[in-house]
Amino acid sequence: MTTTLETPAPSRILIDGRPGDRLSVLDRALHYGDGLFETIRLAAGAPCQWQRHMDRLILGAERLGIESPETALLAAEAAELIDGQGEGVLKLILSRGDGGRGYAPPPSAPPRRLLLIYPLPPAQGPDWRRGVVVRHCQTPVSINPLLAGIKHLNRLDSVLARAEWKDPAIAEGLMFDANGDLVGGTMTNVFLWDGRCLMTPPVDRSGIAGTVRGLTLELAAHLGIECLVMRLDRAALDQACGLFLTNSIIGVWPVRALEGRRFDLALLPWDLLDRLYQAACTPG
Repeated sequence: MTTTLETPAPSRILIDGRPGDRLSVLDRALHYGDGLFETIRLAAGAPCQWQRHMDRLILGAERLGIESPETALLAAEAAELIDGQGEGVLKLILSRGDGGRGYAPPPSAPPRRLLLIYPLPPAQGPDWRRGVVVRHCQTPVSINPLLAGIKHLNRLDSVLARAEWKDPAIAEGLMFDANGDLVGGTMTNVFLWDGRCLMTPPVDRSGIAGTVRGLTLELAAHLGIECLVMRLDRAALDQACGLFLTNSIIGVWPVRALEGRRFDLALLPWDLLDRLYQAACTPG
């Protein structure tokens, strides 16, 4: 199956609630990556896991000291932009807004909202259960507890890691921090399976608290599957009998091979994975 998530240009854009495709050259998102973003799957003309995305956006805004827009306003603008759209991807960017030269945040600049609609990448479909091929990345993930968990606009770790391969057969790369601890994929959270329980890295020093990661933890608890949030290294990957990846667009990717090692997909907890894929890709 095709695994690339590269997509064409957005088909619709709203900037502060108005159609447009031009941004001020003074915007701090451009100068310093000073802002946040959320990438939200659309299904049947509605966003999936909307409240989880809003909760993370609000948390990120609090961390960065950016005034968070009312979620009702974002919902109204999203509904206007989505109107008539079946499946797709909604990207929401919250910038601190315009500012002068220098790192100090401006005292009174209003934040800027950007909402963009993209086509849904052809990366998923009925054959998602076949799994994907994954590799290790050499680029380390930065450690910064203040920025851990949130989706800030500084994604250069992932940009450099994703540039490490061009083979379209490889869907994703796993990333580690400078201590050798597993963090996740360039765009995904990772779960290891030992045949009895799940294990996933914490997001207290680096990484992103993915919306589908949170959904996975809840569904696993509901099904009585133990899930340990713990530091993991390459030895833990070597000992795992299976693993899968999650994010808001793909839902869930079982991993069938990592660096030449093949996994028996039949060993994964499919009751959880099937429910997870359905829940992640359902509006609400």
